[in-house]
Amino acid sequence: MTSGDDETIRRLLEGARTIAVVGASPKPGRASQGVMRYLQGCGYRCLPVNPQFAGQPLLGETVYPDLASLPVKVDLVDIFRNSEAAGTAVDEAIACGAPAVWLQLGVINEPAAARARVAGLTVVMDRCPAIEIPRLGILTPGGR
Repeated sequence: MTSGDDETIRRLLEGARTIAVVGASPKPGRASQGVMRYLQGCGYRCLPVNPQFAGQPLLGETVYPDLASLPVKVDLVDIFRNSEAAGTAVDEAIACGAPAVWLQLGVINEPAAARARVAGLTVVMDRCPAIEIPRLGILTPGGR
């Protein structure tokens, strides 16, 4: 089940400047890297989060082991994990005070989404910002 109406998506993406990309991969063929590259091209600062590659460079940023290790507050946590593992990332987002979580296409975890909403986070689920930005004509930090 998708969540996040067009107005919520527009508000999130027009207001965000810094996005944590949980599950970011250094493998060029992975969707997480393609979406991160796209978002950077739109003017967002994207901080990759993946304990497997912590400390390594990825698209001009250092990979962090978890959300708690990020050096700055983020406006949005974009989650590229399988549906079951996404719950842990959502819980980390709640714990670090992120205002919003975005579960990528095919990532559906209703209990985690409910926990996030109870904690006051905005939730978008089973969608991709790289699809929503052009579909809605969203003005991003880079002017796209």
